[in-house]
Amino acid sequence: MEEKKHLEPIDQGWLDYLSQFITEHKKSVMENVLAQRTRFMTVVLEDIFKPHNASAVLRTCDCFGIQDVHVIEKINAYKINPFVTRGASQWIDLHKYHNKEGAAVKDCFTNLREKGYKIYGTSPLPGSISIHDLEPDEKIALVFGNEHEGISTEVEENVDGLVHIPMLGFTESFNISVAASISLYELVKKVTKYNHPDFYLTEYEKQILRMKWFRSVVTRPDLHEKAYLKSKNP
Repeated sequence: MEEKKHLEPIDQGWLDYLSQFITEHKKSVMENVLAQRTRFMTVVLEDIFKPHNASAVLRTCDCFGIQDVHVIEKINAYKINPFVTRGASQWIDLHKYHNKEGAAVKDCFTNLREKGYKIYGTSPLPGSISIHDLEPDEKIALVFGNEHEGISTEVEENVDGLVHIPMLGFTESFNISVAASISLYELVKKVTKYNHPDFYLTEYEKQILRMKWFRSVVTRPDLHEKAYLKSKNP
């Protein structure tokens, strides 16, 4: 039986092969974006009810250079709305957590804490601090709850703190994509003064994304992969 050929996690030959099918302008844009990408901050969406709102958050994260978005699925499963993301979903990494035993929040938070994040739930509850007072002096994960109820009691009881956007009108909250935009703008604006040595992606992480992004922009990458592997291992 013929052994199935496959790509390595990082294969420079594969990148070089695909590179010939991508314009220099597009590769230049990708490199500029990669240079600004970060995992120092991330966003968590808990059981979002309206898919177009969650998709808008993905677009917001891409605009602010945030590479990862985490989605906790309890009752509501998240499906990307391409008309809202406008292609942003192909550039970021989406991590979904669904657990039949109801441990999706625990699974998500355990993963984030293992990566060194301090987790903040977005909520106007007593004890919540203003987003203007939250200092990005360490890795931060912001949790946004669904449109009807906000973050759940489970999230509230397991985060490291609560944060809110001060409101001046009668309305109690912003649309989730607007709230994410305001929050990320505040954090990105303040984080530069800290000069965190691990703020931007490592070269290894960039190579992983090049593998993903190059494949996403060429036509019929499956055929290219077969041709490359055949030439590599005739």
